[in-house]
Amino acid sequence: MLTTTISDFRKDIKKYLDDVTRNFETLIIHRGKDTGVVIISIDEYNSLTATQHELSSKANEKRLDSAIEKLKSNDSFQKDIFE
Repeated sequence: MLTTTISDFRKDIKKYLDDVTRNFETLIIHRGKDTGVVIISIDEYNSLTATQHELSSKANEKRLDSAIEKLKSNDSFQKDIFE
């Protein structure tokens, strides 16, 4: 996680944004007392949004937990895909 002030961010915006996108970093920009902004890459944002959607209902959460348990206990199987 990177942190900076708004002044330093303005001075070197390209470097900070490159670090966020290239290294999947999270950037926190402090803007004064008790305020700030978080910058993440679009890939990270999309991943968080997908995870939130998958866990948005109890039914989805139970299906995912069940699938994880099957994988852990080697109780899963592979299907062939026909083209």
